[in-house]
Amino acid sequence: MASLREIRRKIKSVRSTQQITRAMKMVSAARMRRAQSAILSSRPFAARLEETVSELALMEAAAAQEGEGVDHPFFERRPDERPGLLLVTGDRGLCGAFNANLLRAAAAWLRARQGKPVAAVLVGRKGRDFVRRLRDAGVETLMELAGIFPKVAFKHAELAGEPLCKRFKDGRLSSVTVIYSEFKSVMVQRVVEEPLLPIPPRKESPTVGSLRAYGFKFEPDRKELLAALLPRSIKAEIYRMLLESQAAELAARMNAMDAATRNAGELMGYMTLELNRTRQALITREIAELVGGAEALAA
Repeated sequence: MASLREIRRKIKSVRSTQQITRAMKMVSAARMRRAQSAILSSRPFAARLEETVSELALMEAAAAQEGEGVDHPFFERRPDERPGLLLVTGDRGLCGAFNANLLRAAAAWLRARQGKPVAAVLVGRKGRDFVRRLRDAGVETLMELAGIFPKVAFKHAELAGEPLCKRFKDGRLSSVTVIYSEFKSVMVQRVVEEPLLPIPPRKESPTVGSLRAYGFKFEPDRKELLAALLPRSIKAEIYRMLLESQAAELAARMNAMDAATRNAGELMGYMTLELNRTRQALITREIAELVGGAEALAA
């Protein structure tokens, strides 16, 4: 049986841990509210820009079918021989299965492309360390961005997107896939594997015939418009994904710290009960010894 001093020391240690987890929960909750506000502000612009670019992709696909060629390499479909990956993970732990789920999805993606030269941009220390451990996977790291959370800015999206866009435009990449965690709600975060390049046509767009019936006119001309719009749209999409991942990580950490705080409270309750039982047993034993000694003296 543990002594009273040991039990009190354990209770004190758990109480200190509970104070830390409660503070981390409150900090994560405050940061998550700001991150959630940033997502809600960025989603309408990103959705409308994606819709515009997807309709342009549909028009370019129709032009390619009619032999008119494709005006921008971002629409070009190629054999997937040189895939690219943008992996967005967290910088720290203590957020439940957040990073483990992302790394599991990345491992499955790399396993499916085993033997192919993969070029990757890694956002977050957990993803960077994961890829560094895969020495025999043939992954070329184009860029590492660590320590950017929870203060993501558009410049980080530009840094992450620049090498991928440049390599795809030059033909050194056949496709680019993004693996990140999408913020659905405070309790739900979903791992997403989403194609970034080439730009896919919008599935719910009208038919090609109806699009051509609209009689679109481009000013400046179509090539100049695409050259200016498409790289910016790719980086805006990456920025949205970084914001989603940031909010998802903070929500996961808040939930993990909330569970840890509750578990610490339950553990302290069990140890307090054990402390009271041990103290009662000691008092009972001392009374029994006193009564026994008094009876011995009386005899």
